[in-house]
Amino acid sequence: MPTNDTGTPPAAPAPVPAHEPTPPPAPGYRAVFAVREFRVVFVAHLFSLLGVVVSELALTVLVYELTRSPLLSSLTFALGFLPYLVGGTLLAGVTDRLPPRRILVVCDLFCAACVAVMVAPVTPVALLLVLRCAVAVVSPVFNGTRMATLADILGEGDLFVLGRSLLRIVSQSALLTGFAVGGVLLTVVPPRGALAVTAVTFLASALLLRFGTVRRPARAAGERQGLAGTWAVLRDRRVRALMVMFWVPPLFAVVPEALAAPYADEIGVSTAALGLLMCALPVGTIAGELFAGSFLSAATRSRIVLPLAVAGVLPYLLYAPAPGVPLAALALFLAGATGAYTLGLDAWFVEAVPEEQRGRAMTLMSAGMMTVQGVGMAGAGLAAEFAPAHAVVAGTGVVGTLCLLAAAAGLRATERRDKADRHVTCR
Repeated sequence: MPTNDTGTPPAAPAPVPAHEPTPPPAPGYRAVFAVREFRVVFVAHLFSLLGVVVSELALTVLVYELTRSPLLSSLTFALGFLPYLVGGTLLAGVTDRLPPRRILVVCDLFCAACVAVMVAPVTPVALLLVLRCAVAVVSPVFNGTRMATLADILGEGDLFVLGRSLLRIVSQSALLTGFAVGGVLLTVVPPRGALAVTAVTFLASALLLRFGTVRRPARAAGERQGLAGTWAVLRDRRVRALMVMFWVPPLFAVVPEALAAPYADEIGVSTAALGLLMCALPVGTIAGELFAGSFLSAATRSRIVLPLAVAGVLPYLLYAPAPGVPLAALALFLAGATGAYTLGLDAWFVEAVPEEQRGRAMTLMSAGMMTVQGVGMAGAGLAAEFAPAHAVVAGTGVVGTLCLLAAAAGLRATERRDKADRHVTCR
């Protein structure tokens, strides 16, 4: 047996490592669109969203034409926020106790019927506002059911996160194009005619969902109803902390939007500049989500959730010296881009919520987000009664960041407690 200089047998040659298969690339937006059922939900979402946006604009114009009252006209927008809290808390349990496709179709048909009554020339203003409230009440049920259904269609992994991201991108795009489409439509047809068009878009959404999606059974037909069921969801401390993390950023993010007109007047710019300010935030949100969904891995998106969320309103500090439109628009764009944190937060949320409570939890989360936006807008307007608009926005950057730090710390604390509980259980 051959030996080396030390008299010991030579070491055997190291084995050639087997070829390790290259891990498959992370799914992207194209993979989401490859799912036929998601494509149906996406197009239905587009129709439904256009219906909501155009109907809001047309109804605002119609109420003003009938009453010549700026207060009642603006109230039609406010009524889009206020009923969310009622619908989200009292009707949230419906999302898990009935088949999801039935809920989605019925909600669209209900909205189409409400808008159809608005079209009738004999409908009084009071009934118009009541019908606006009715549409807003069912909206959180529809949105929560659709979000929970996405997890059924795409699974609970990265495809779900990207699917949610695409629906949010469409929603943000509606802020840029929906009112423009509605404005053009109102130059061609009267407000009631525009409302008739939106009734058709709700019907189109209902037909797509009815014949283009799979019938699935109710998730938890025996779940508790009303406030008892809501408490059953909120009793989980991690779910509570995640909901707070969803609710706090939009509470402060809407402040510049609410004060865009006073700020434009304060610095003496035109209505065209006002339009630029209104567009900057949603453009930044779309850019941030597209970048995160296209170029970042799921692990990276998870790591950046809290840093981006905490930094979300820091750009508002650029408002402190009452800057011109370019710098203010940059601040809004940067703030919008931090919205990429929601992709990772979505993954945490769907992982934390039990499947039998998923519809209710997502309805509560959606209702809370819309409600806090209404609160944020009202609070911004109140603050602007006592301080210049630019000071209110800059102050939001400070107060909002402190609140976001507290929310992030609370979420981290729940993670530490959960790990400690698991450690004790394992022992």
